[in-house]
Amino acid sequence: MQSILIANRGEIALRIARTAREMGIPCYGIYANDDSTSLHTAFTDAVALSAAGPVAYMNQEEILEIAKKQESSIHPGYGFLSENWSFAALCEQNGVQFIGPTSRTLEMFGNKWSALELAEANSVPCLKRAEIRNASEGIQFLKSLSGPVMLKAVSGGGGRGMRIIRTEAEVESALAACQREGNMATGSSEIYAEEMLESARHLEVQILGDGQDAYSLGLRDCSLQRRHQKVVEISPPPGLSREISDQLQEYALKLARASGLRSLATFEFLYQPQTNRAVFIEANPRLQVEHTVTEEIYDIDLVALQLRIANGESVSDLGLDSMSPRKGYAAQFRINMETIDANGSVFPSAGNIQSYIPPGGAGIRMESHAYSGYNAPSTYDSLIAKVIVFNRSDDLSSLWSRSKAALTELVLSGPPTNQGILLSILNQPFLEKFSVDTGLLDRSASAILEGIPDGFSAKGAKGATGAKAATGEFLASGTSSGPSVPGTSESATDRARQYEEFHEGLQEIRSPMSGQLLEWKAAEGDRIKAGEALALLSAMKMENEISSPVGGFVEKVLCSAGDAVAAEEILMLIRPTGDEEEMSVESGMDLEVVRPDLQEVLDRHAVNQDEHRQQAKSKRHKRKQNTARENIARLCDEGSFIEYGALALAAQRRRRSLEELIRISAADGLITGLATVNAKSFGPERARCAVMSYDYTVFAGTQGAFNHKKTDRLIHVIRQLGLPMILFTEGGGGRPGEVDVPAVAGLDIPTFRQFAALKNRSLRIAVADGRCFAGNAALFGASDIRIATREATIGMGGPVIIKGGGLGSFRAEEVGPAEMHHRTGVVDILTDNDSEAVAVAQKCLSYFQGPLPAGHIQDQRILRHLVPENRKRTYDIHRLIQLLCDNDSFLELKGAYGKSIITGLIRIAGRPMGLMASNPNFLAGAIDADAADKASSFLRLCDSGKLPVLSLCDTPGFMVGPDAESRGLVRWAPELFSAGAEISVPMFTVILRRGYGLGAMAMAGGSFHAPVFTISWPTGEFGAMGLEGEVKIGFQKELAEIRDWDERHKRYEELLAEALERGKAINMASYLEIDGVIDPAETRTWIQRGLESLGGEF
Repeated sequence: MQSILIANRGEIALRIARTAREMGIPCYGIYANDDSTSLHTAFTDAVALSAAGPVAYMNQEEILEIAKKQESSIHPGYGFLSENWSFAALCEQNGVQFIGPTSRTLEMFGNKWSALELAEANSVPCLKRAEIRNASEGIQFLKSLSGPVMLKAVSGGGGRGMRIIRTEAEVESALAACQREGNMATGSSEIYAEEMLESARHLEVQILGDGQDAYSLGLRDCSLQRRHQKVVEISPPPGLSREISDQLQEYALKLARASGLRSLATFEFLYQPQTNRAVFIEANPRLQVEHTVTEEIYDIDLVALQLRIANGESVSDLGLDSMSPRKGYAAQFRINMETIDANGSVFPSAGNIQSYIPPGGAGIRMESHAYSGYNAPSTYDSLIAKVIVFNRSDDLSSLWSRSKAALTELVLSGPPTNQGILLSILNQPFLEKFSVDTGLLDRSASAILEGIPDGFSAKGAKGATGAKAATGEFLASGTSSGPSVPGTSESATDRARQYEEFHEGLQEIRSPMSGQLLEWKAAEGDRIKAGEALALLSAMKMENEISSPVGGFVEKVLCSAGDAVAAEEILMLIRPTGDEEEMSVESGMDLEVVRPDLQEVLDRHAVNQDEHRQQAKSKRHKRKQNTARENIARLCDEGSFIEYGALALAAQRRRRSLEELIRISAADGLITGLATVNAKSFGPERARCAVMSYDYTVFAGTQGAFNHKKTDRLIHVIRQLGLPMILFTEGGGGRPGEVDVPAVAGLDIPTFRQFAALKNRSLRIAVADGRCFAGNAALFGASDIRIATREATIGMGGPVIIKGGGLGSFRAEEVGPAEMHHRTGVVDILTDNDSEAVAVAQKCLSYFQGPLPAGHIQDQRILRHLVPENRKRTYDIHRLIQLLCDNDSFLELKGAYGKSIITGLIRIAGRPMGLMASNPNFLAGAIDADAADKASSFLRLCDSGKLPVLSLCDTPGFMVGPDAESRGLVRWAPELFSAGAEISVPMFTVILRRGYGLGAMAMAGGSFHAPVFTISWPTGEFGAMGLEGEVKIGFQKELAEIRDWDERHKRYEELLAEALERGKAINMASYLEIDGVIDPAETRTWIQRGLESLGGEF
């Protein structure tokens, strides 16, 4: 690498620059508008950024342009952009080296859930966990465990977005807090819960990888934490067995190799000594704040190793095998500018550092960007220094003694720090044998606060600490010798008070928090209204307006723009006039004006609409097809669709201009979003639905890189909110030419796995029209209900792939015609066109949305006459179903497949149900392999959709014979029993005529006593097998002994009559093998009463 741009600030920028200089690599730096005095600017050739505050260090495009201009590699340090996979990808796309893991590795570990999935896939133990979308799911997970639960944000770190839950009452507020903090930190409010491993140590393994192999550089103990944020780190972990140490390093190496780690990463674990249980919790693929203790123990420079890996060296080139840890311990103490109140709440501080003198001596190392006279801004992280102590002894007490000496010797006066807190920790008895866990500091807060020294020597001067906890005032636990911080000084406060002595009744305007005063919006003498903005304050990485609570005149302004101010500091004095007319937020606004930034957004959205794509729209209409957006408009309730990812473009910016991509790759060929469907019938809550449609007018509906990310995002939302999904899958599968994304084959994308994981969690209804091949077909086939138009052709490979495989040349229409797929059970419902398919999809969804008002029915007495008295005559089962159900409510699924069983969705008195019925017109109702497959998958669909099942049985049993067995009947018949046993929804079974053998039992969920009720019509007849067969087999010898044919036949008829009498429904009911024999006209009444008995769940 020619040079390095350090995309960071403060002590870590200094740390990286120091190593780069030693290696002879030129260094560039950057600094925000408000950060020009940070020490790192003096040791790098620093370039000013265009903005102020942390947001400046997050400006990906600006930082990338600086690096390109300087032809530099980028080192992100830690924090800011260090774990931002999209920035790493942007660097990769632009040929700029990102000194760290690849974007794929960063994306994998940036999401804690995917990191845990990787761990499980590699047999690395994890805690029990569950995705939490709402408080009820959190309560359910808490109930499933015997102990407390930890809520965590899926993304982010630093202890943010985490809460411990011990009682059900805590769940709702804790979940809201985690979602809020996660959203503020990373833009994601996804939360998961995991079991709380109490009394556990926090251990982490330092790993260095080269993309192929990886090497472990030992462990650190980070158990001394305050509210999940690390305070003191030590290496090696005291008292840890060699067995656990080796095991954790083995786990970490597994994960590093599985992820293709190239650079540094830390893999974090919890270890519970009393149970010897160790579990993986997360990974940080970057340089860690606490990397220093590993460096001291191994006498190495981790940044140098990281740069050598980035320069193309392998792990084996670095000579790590010859390295071994030195004898002794190393500890790091984080010095934060902060105050602590009596409750232990922490507040960041800032201001002018009056004096800074680091400690010295053997085994003492300082990492800091502090210097005397430095005005530390409040807008950045409060970490100002790190004291690292190394001692060549196995005696921990000597390490702590050296640490006390170093912390006592440190002079850092001005803003309050946690120096006294650290000294108090060093005096606590738990350090003697290092009997620690992650909750220890929080449990010991009172003792630690009480143990803060009243004063400690710093070059002979006493540094005043804050008040004790008992006073109830803020605890300023660091030294503050010399003048106070500007903005919080006594002189400023005195000025305000002295002014007030002469002018009673003035209104104080105070700063709501510590920060930097960016701008005054009112001056002395100005007339102001209540609610009018007075000043702009930069704090907590945001700009905050300070407004006036009263109307009046500005009497006095007490500080200047650019000053650092403390919380509750008096900034201004106002003389109220008694005029409390409020300043309207909207005053002065022209509501008709569209700002340029909004106009740009509106224009980008507009070009995606059909009105601006007339040529593409015309092509679709010529083929008698709707556009993707027309189908969505027909499907969704008017005005309800909100689109996700509408501004996505194809990943082809390196080969096409932005203007061209906007024109030809609208929404990257995939429209995704949320809507309501059938809200007029079911209300907005039950009508919620996710919608997704590939757009065949954009690259033939193929699946591009960002197209896949949109799918993945929608799947996450579906899982988070528990939504059903309707998707339109027309398209050609994977898209070549996506040059912006570094990939060889792209086989690591999670789309298909995540979509498949929705099974039994969210209903997926797929619609195929036109050509649907490869990845698009995979999503179609994995859906729960599949609808296709007659013109559709569906296949796992299209004509090009078939020809490329040397399997011949075929037209698309020959590959997988929809009618063929209807016969094989792939397609559930066949429609004439896509408009009809949309209507059918709406109807399909409606059965899973809830009940409707009771529908019209026909005269139920007709049912008494539909099953003939002649037991060998067939009848119209479809006619029977239509009569039994609410009018027009029967929707048949897989009508051309497994035809001896009919499956479909129905309503009885408006309540949705699943129906399966024997079909006496195909194989006389005997269940063959296809029918068993069809029925078992249908039962599972009903179970996942919470639909009770009505079974109408008229079967002679399972089909028999060589031909039947050649279709795998022995595999599929038991599958129907398995499905019946697995389902949790209630079943109601009605025997219409024949109830013979195993087949009849399968139609009743495996046993006649499995359903809520099993009843029969008067035409019912029962037997362990077909009655004719039962007589012929059971009386074979007796019949054979009758030589006269007529006599034999007469005897056979007598035996058969006895069997029929014995198997009559009435006799069956008298033995209580069924629950009753009813008038067919009363069947609906029985079903309705059965449904009512279920309560509100179904």
